[in-house]
Amino acid sequence: MTSTTTTTTTTAAATATSGAVGVAHTRVEGVAKVTGAARYAGEVPYPELAHGWLVLSTVARGRIRAVESAPVLAMPGVLAVLHHENAPRLNGDYTNAFGLPDPIAQIFQHDRVPFVGWPVALVVAETPEQAREAAEALVVEYDEEPHNVVFAAGLPGVYAPESAPAAQKGDLEAELAASAVVVDAEYSTPEEHHSPMEPHAAIARWDGGRLEVVDSNQGSRFVADELAKLFSLDPQSVRVRSEHVGGGFGSKGTRPHSVAAAMAATVLHRPVRVILTRRQMFSLVGYRSPTAQRIRLGADADGRLRAFDHRAESLTSTVHEFVERCAEFGRAMYASDAHYSQSRVVPLDVPTPSWMRAPGEAPGSFALESALDELAERCGLDPIALRARNEPAVGPVSGLPFSGRNLLACFEEGARRFGWADRDPRPGIRREGRWLLGTGTAASTFPVLSAPSTAAVTAEPDGTFTVRITASDIGTGARTALTLIAADALEVQPERIRMRIADSDFGFAMIAGGSMGTRSWAWAIRVAAGELRERLALGGGIPPEGITARSDTSQAVGALEQKERHSFGAQFAEVAVDVTSGEVRVRRMLGIFAAGRIVNPLTARGQFIGGMIWGLSMALHEEAHRDRASGGHVGADLAGYHFSAHADVPHIEADWVDDPDPGDPVGIKGIGEIGVVGAAAAIANAVWHATGVRHRNLPIRPDRVLLAGARGDQDA
Repeated sequence: MTSTTTTTTTTAAATATSGAVGVAHTRVEGVAKVTGAARYAGEVPYPELAHGWLVLSTVARGRIRAVESAPVLAMPGVLAVLHHENAPRLNGDYTNAFGLPDPIAQIFQHDRVPFVGWPVALVVAETPEQAREAAEALVVEYDEEPHNVVFAAGLPGVYAPESAPAAQKGDLEAELAASAVVVDAEYSTPEEHHSPMEPHAAIARWDGGRLEVVDSNQGSRFVADELAKLFSLDPQSVRVRSEHVGGGFGSKGTRPHSVAAAMAATVLHRPVRVILTRRQMFSLVGYRSPTAQRIRLGADADGRLRAFDHRAESLTSTVHEFVERCAEFGRAMYASDAHYSQSRVVPLDVPTPSWMRAPGEAPGSFALESALDELAERCGLDPIALRARNEPAVGPVSGLPFSGRNLLACFEEGARRFGWADRDPRPGIRREGRWLLGTGTAASTFPVLSAPSTAAVTAEPDGTFTVRITASDIGTGARTALTLIAADALEVQPERIRMRIADSDFGFAMIAGGSMGTRSWAWAIRVAAGELRERLALGGGIPPEGITARSDTSQAVGALEQKERHSFGAQFAEVAVDVTSGEVRVRRMLGIFAAGRIVNPLTARGQFIGGMIWGLSMALHEEAHRDRASGGHVGADLAGYHFSAHADVPHIEADWVDDPDPGDPVGIKGIGEIGVVGAAAAIANAVWHATGVRHRNLPIRPDRVLLAGARGDQDA
């Protein structure tokens, strides 16, 4: 009897015509992916397909003296060698949605070389093997110039960019002087790389007067518009599709591979595919800049903040400005009488950094949340109690009311589930054999953003509905989440929804980035679905071509009331530190988040946990190294660039508190990035609790642990 009742209840829930949002649902494209039916950009077959292989510079600064293409053109299967002397001219005089374009996409337009790994030629051949062999045989001669690739704090030429203005209130120095307790510490994070599972790939061909591109990207319409500008084409004559994407994390925009493929297809009048190698991705698709950060916190004896000072420096290239806005992390976090925060950059002869999951917030949270832990120690306060004592009533800098702020609820629930109340606050107390044990915590936040998008919803004669939107599912489960949202908006079962995404012909839509993709796309789908339901209510039947309603949320998104919108979270970690080897092992992690209404608990939990694993990898493993002499990377591959593998990842739990955003039609805030934020700090704080040594430089490698132990350091 009990079994029958349970089965009936489950079936009823599964067949309900509404309420799909909030119920766990497997990926709608899951079967296609696990069976290999899903095609990625590097797999789509075309007749007469040619293959391009990029040749990258081997010098860090200088000019190309000669490209000796004649011997390569004589090699078997080689069709063309494109370089700055014979490539089609591109238009670089335009702006995109993010401002001035990165010149990395304007390939083969001049003889200047601004860094190691700059594209200098493209070899096209009948097979990828022939293209690679010829590319490796191509001789390029350079006139080298002196270069500088070494980043450090306070380098000559560092400046405050207009794109990242400082925030200031109160008299900082006076409040510091009046503080009973002051923390003044410097923190650093290294260069880190995206390295998505699927390398960047694109196929380009001309079809009926249109440039057709199948690409791995995070926003098909954005890439189509930029290709149209680069090649001086009518935007309607460029179509970009990216139905399946194997990860992006901020790296998959308009990159040299898609431009090179389009350029070669134009010259050869046949389809051309270009796929980047892992090594090429280290210089062509962006990365997270190393950072140097100084935090000064001044507080009363009871831990109330009087002064908050966060200054960060990062690098950029000499050809394009990108700012890793670390210092902005704390602007929504803690109340203080005086506040100053500023991010600065220094140009070096290196590739341009780019957005990388939680840009600014990931390294910024490591520094600030470590400093908060230091302040709690000096004030004799529990780290959670210190944060609660400095909880703001309104935005600490903006003064705007919060649309919702459940940070303390996250800490309360996390502390209960993690067993925080049983923690002995003294460092270096718990021990199991040669392992020292410790626990740590940190706060998370990420801004809640929206962008205008368009969508079309069609009622089909067979009773199904087709949704068309230029969304991008880069592995997050967005396609499934949008299916559930559309089902609720139309009051039908998810099985009656056909979700078509990632085709630039569907119209403008926000990219998958900034944790605002699903929020922006859902808004557009709901508006279109609402209009369609009104039209269907008029009756009259559905014609063979269906009935379609379209939406554009430009005005709705722009009319959002002025409130400070953020997601929040609390991260907890337990570590074990081997005193003989210096190895740090994370034993367990817990993240509790207030991140809006959760559309699909199944894929959402995967996103949170994936972000937390990123934080673990950031804390203990990831760092890219540049050779001072050559200017290039040492070990630019997944053997030399270490990240967390299965053996490094412990039991990780992620959950959330109820936190719908009242300003969003579905209540969504966005979850793609907040899981990273604060995770590295929680681990670093746990290492301090285990050993009594404060590690302010990531990653916390075994050699750093051993060196600090040998010296008897309190700080490392």
